[in-house]
Amino acid sequence: MTAEICVLRLWERVRQDAGPVQAMYQDMGTGAADQVIARVLGELALTTAHMAARVVAHDLGDLARQLRRVERMAEQLGLVSFASVAGDARQMLARGDATAFAAIWARLLRVAERTLAPDHDLMDQSV
Repeated sequence: MTAEICVLRLWERVRQDAGPVQAMYQDMGTGAADQVIARVLGELALTTAHMAARVVAHDLGDLARQLRRVERMAEQLGLVSFASVAGDARQMLARGDATAFAAIWARLLRVAERTLAPDHDLMDQSV
């Protein structure tokens, strides 16, 4: 008798609102909007990596502030899923619910990975 192992792969659908990015292009023009978007995406990636290192080290001192920063940057680019999950993580951290925070933190990392992937196009998956 052979045992079958089923591997479950978690996949997060990344929800986006193209409106903020479209507005940037209309208001700033292509060059300036490209620069702002690249800067914000870079800051999101760096901040997320910084937060991940802090979580691994169990140093949660300013994590709520960093999560709020990520939430605002994600909202600026219409990254609905990223902003929402960052807000959820911040709420669970404030409640002191370690189990819920751990689950939402794992989800935030999955959403961040899909959102910040080099081949991800902000204009590709609008809601």
